[in-house]
Amino acid sequence: MSEEFITITGAGDICLEGYLNRRETGKAVVLAHPHPLYGGNMDVPVICRMAECFQSAGIATLRFNFRGTGGSSGKFDEGLGEQDDVRSALEFLSDQGYDQLFLAGYSFGSWVNAHVVSAGVDLYDHIMVSPPAALLSFDQVEQLPNTGLIITGENDELAPVSLVQDLLSKWKITPRVEVLSNVDHFYGGALDTLGDVLLDYLQS
Repeated sequence: MSEEFITITGAGDICLEGYLNRRETGKAVVLAHPHPLYGGNMDVPVICRMAECFQSAGIATLRFNFRGTGGSSGKFDEGLGEQDDVRSALEFLSDQGYDQLFLAGYSFGSWVNAHVVSAGVDLYDHIMVSPPAALLSFDQVEQLPNTGLIITGENDELAPVSLVQDLLSKWKITPRVEVLSNVDHFYGGALDTLGDVLLDYLQS
């Protein structure tokens, strides 16, 4: 799956680096990566596997580094500026002619995305992988429309199933929830399982 290196000019002259895989379907996804202060970036295995699944389903993919990560300018902004980064990435895809936009995030990325969705954005679908409810507060997230799929691991201490279910009750949404057995937050040895679940959802 060939990806081209791109740069996105974001809010406040922030320049974000990313990789775009083009598709002719009009569908595209922004993929948001885990916490940059804990080694998260656009190249972590979970994000790369998610990108492969979307590509296999005929959906263009944009994975990018948040501000202050890798070659992206700026510095870590506690999740606030990162929300602007996600909006800039979605805007970039719109400008490229994609009109059916997906938003998918893993760990910290799913937390950032949730705030963007709650504040209001035009999306076709929203997917969360291991939303870190035990690490970061979702109190500011009041609504989460268009959320179709949430995946977490049965042994995920940062995104425990019980806390995820509590959030769903609060938001009054009923997405498809997949709990992967014997899987922790990092999906070690479980990337194929994660990929199978995601691809099955995207193709259904």
